[in-house]
Amino acid sequence: MSVLSLLIFFPLVCSLAIALLPDQYKAYYKWITLLVTGVELLGSVWLYGQFDTQEPGYQFLEKFDWITLPLGSLGVGSIDYLLGIDGISMPMVLLTGLVMFIGAIASFEIKQKEKGYFALYLLLTASVIGCFVALDMFLFYLFFEFMLLPMYFLIGIWGGPRKEYASIKFFIYTLVGSLFILMVMIGLYLSAIDPVETAIQMNLISEGSQVTPAVISSVQHALNDGSIPSEQLVHTFDLRFLTDTHNFIPDSWLSIYSNVSLGNISIRGLAFLLLLIGFGIKLPVVPVHTWLPDAHVEAPTPVSVVLAGILLKIGGYGLLRIAYPVFPDAAATNAFLVASFGVLSIIYGAYNALAMNDLKKMIAYSSVSHMGFVLLGIASLTSEGINGAVYQMYSHGILSSMLFVLVGVLYSRTHDRRIDSYHGLAHVMPRYTVMITIAFFASLGLPALSGFIGEFFTLVGGFNSVFFPKWITAIAVFGLVLGAAYFLWTLQRIFFGKYWSRYDESLLSDLDLRENLMLVPLAILAIVHGIFPHLLFDISHRSVEELLKTFV
Repeated sequence: MSVLSLLIFFPLVCSLAIALLPDQYKAYYKWITLLVTGVELLGSVWLYGQFDTQEPGYQFLEKFDWITLPLGSLGVGSIDYLLGIDGISMPMVLLTGLVMFIGAIASFEIKQKEKGYFALYLLLTASVIGCFVALDMFLFYLFFEFMLLPMYFLIGIWGGPRKEYASIKFFIYTLVGSLFILMVMIGLYLSAIDPVETAIQMNLISEGSQVTPAVISSVQHALNDGSIPSEQLVHTFDLRFLTDTHNFIPDSWLSIYSNVSLGNISIRGLAFLLLLIGFGIKLPVVPVHTWLPDAHVEAPTPVSVVLAGILLKIGGYGLLRIAYPVFPDAAATNAFLVASFGVLSIIYGAYNALAMNDLKKMIAYSSVSHMGFVLLGIASLTSEGINGAVYQMYSHGILSSMLFVLVGVLYSRTHDRRIDSYHGLAHVMPRYTVMITIAFFASLGLPALSGFIGEFFTLVGGFNSVFFPKWITAIAVFGLVLGAAYFLWTLQRIFFGKYWSRYDESLLSDLDLRENLMLVPLAILAIVHGIFPHLLFDISHRSVEELLKTFV
């Protein structure tokens, strides 16, 4: 089995193993989970080490015919088990390995229904990895949908007092978004073909290994001329082919030559907007963000770590993997709209974070604000902006995981997250104060820390963009001021000055070994990636350049 398949199926099999283990072995559930996520982390680090930074295409490809179904006059239906990574997905795979491992350590605090929790946690691990390595849109959608199940139960069973409300709200929002994605997916499937499999049906070649650029070109010319019998057309979900407009049937709805429109919006423009909403809910983008604060507040600490560190990134990744390369014309046309929603998220999220007294809710709204920079960078359609967006997703994954672990540390001691319940904690929790100071300053964009790099390049990309006016990006800069305000204000109120707390000082012990094992590596990574941004940019820039070629 290849590495990418191993990253998916190893946690899946171990999830089943935990579910089947008798209850007398429940002490081993957490250790099995830690071992599995450790292997996932090592596998992702190995992929990073083996990744060819000069190759713009997909690497570590795995392809097997999964479903082939003759459809008569509609042609042939084809769905492949297709995996691979490029410079956009590699950072997300690496981030997934790291965050799921940190979340597994944080999960040691789970003391009830351990079998169900750890089985679902590993199921979630497999689903998330699958999203980032799937290159067949149907396969991507399966993993995307499958994540709903473990997350719904992880919040709904192990969450706080309003866990049922938060889990249902998360489920419904994400399900509605996925239905929009499903509609576009079906439209793409009916509109595009697999030129390799179609060449086989046309008897131009006998197997896929014989394909050449000349064969692909002849199939595309025949498709454009309408000379291929409909029963020989092989429809596909392969994202490598969906990004080439020459593989679209000329008279299909989603062809670039289609004249079908809904009012003043072309059908391709509408499909792009549906994907924007679907992935925007996951990102999340204001105004479809309201599920996130509720989910974070009610979720247990490890689930908040995974939710902020990984799951939000699937929204930005989906835009870069599907929406933008498949509909570059609509993406360019709607750049102003996308950038506007990005800036709205930056400012609205920051203002709400400034108003919060609940520390966890403040960090949740800061995530909305920081994901706004991702959307702005993507909308810019510049190399700086998109590279910055990928960097921002990776950096935010590290920093948000660190922040939610830190909130969980305080909550585990007093079961109180209110900012006004503490003052001068630096006197009794000095190591904790150092860690949260690093996380806060990195999150507000202090130079030499990772948060600065992502925000800086998304803003540079915004100012360099020719698709929307510079005043849009200028407003986003104000979000940095607001970010500094709510982080520094919180730091001042909780940690500095004369010590005071609603709770006995004996409860407020400093970081223990397990907590240091989670926080110290994250703090080191925040510093390392702030000083050496090439560690990520060397991975992403070739694939970003390849993506931008579709907009020329």
